[in-house]
Amino acid sequence: MADRVRGGDLGVWPVVAGLVVIWTVMQILNPVFLSSANLVNLAMECVPVGVIALGVVFMLLVGQIDLSVGSVSGLSAAITAVLFVDHGMPAVVALVAAAAAGCLIGWFYAQVFNRLGVPSFVITLAGLLGFLGLQLWILGPKGSINLPFDSWLVTFAQLDFVPPWLAYALVAAGAGALYWTGHARAAARRRAGLPATTEQTLVLRSAVLLAGLAVAVWYLSRDRGVGWMFVLFLGLVLATHYVLSRTKYGKSVYAVGGNVEAARRAGINVKAVYTSAFVVCTTLAAVGGILAAARLAASNQSSGGGDVNLNAIAAAVIGGTSLFGGRGNAFAALLGIVVIQSISSGLTLLNLDSSYRFMVTGAVLLLAVALDSVARRSRRTHGRA
Repeated sequence: MADRVRGGDLGVWPVVAGLVVIWTVMQILNPVFLSSANLVNLAMECVPVGVIALGVVFMLLVGQIDLSVGSVSGLSAAITAVLFVDHGMPAVVALVAAAAAGCLIGWFYAQVFNRLGVPSFVITLAGLLGFLGLQLWILGPKGSINLPFDSWLVTFAQLDFVPPWLAYALVAAGAGALYWTGHARAAARRRAGLPATTEQTLVLRSAVLLAGLAVAVWYLSRDRGVGWMFVLFLGLVLATHYVLSRTKYGKSVYAVGGNVEAARRAGINVKAVYTSAFVVCTTLAAVGGILAAARLAASNQSSGGGDVNLNAIAAAVIGGTSLFGGRGNAFAALLGIVVIQSISSGLTLLNLDSSYRFMVTGAVLLLAVALDSVARRSRRTHGRA
């Protein structure tokens, strides 16, 4: 572990340490911060922007950026509201149409990027402006559409919580899956004659996860419990982590982000990887926009605006995804958005206005990028770049 840290492989430890500091300071300043009621709200508020940040992780891993995720999320919210409320279509049809629009936008971005060579910064900056205008046009003169409070979409985002017995069952399943996947990987490495994680470490790791998550479920259940929307977010994070760490496609993503020319010479279809990253990013932005509209029970002209765009990108970076490409994982979106939302929640409880939140978040973002730069230089020095 010490050798890895000296070599610039910091992992998630800086983020975890920062989160501990933030929670400690906020709890000292306001004892309500770590109450079960506030943590339930914090978890639910993390989801919409967290899902968008998960898509941003894909773009950063291939060394690109998407500045339009906020506008795409607002556009998808507008499409959902117009089709569901104004045109009376089933909610499922509206959701599929909104997600499909996000997917199509990503495909369009990729064609401009791959065929014309326009930088992703410029493409998505144009998309930020263009799709914001399209969102305003779709909403029309009234500018705001309320979603029915009794619809399953709004209920899912606001009122649906996992029963405690099922939450504990999911925790046990997660700990078991961690042990089983670690055991299978260790066995495969031993058969190949490579060093592998010991059985004692695997059991201890799973036991710690089981105990930690069980305590979290117990504490949150003192209020309303774990929201199904947050479970959906965790499911997306775990699925993305599996794809990036256990599949050939995931290895291709890291290879392209690490060195495009080397990836091309290795036979990787670089253009296809770029296309997939754009599509995944904008599709998840659309899903995040739908969840935000459901959480608010409305879509309006400010949906996807404000600090949504910057918070999504900042969450991915603060969580540990490198701006230089090729380094990071799906958990960056989860950790990063928890940090940002913790700052926002804590300062709100202290009755401080948004100016402080912007300044604190900016400082944390600068620190995260500085750590990434130092770690990158250390990896290069130790031959691990």
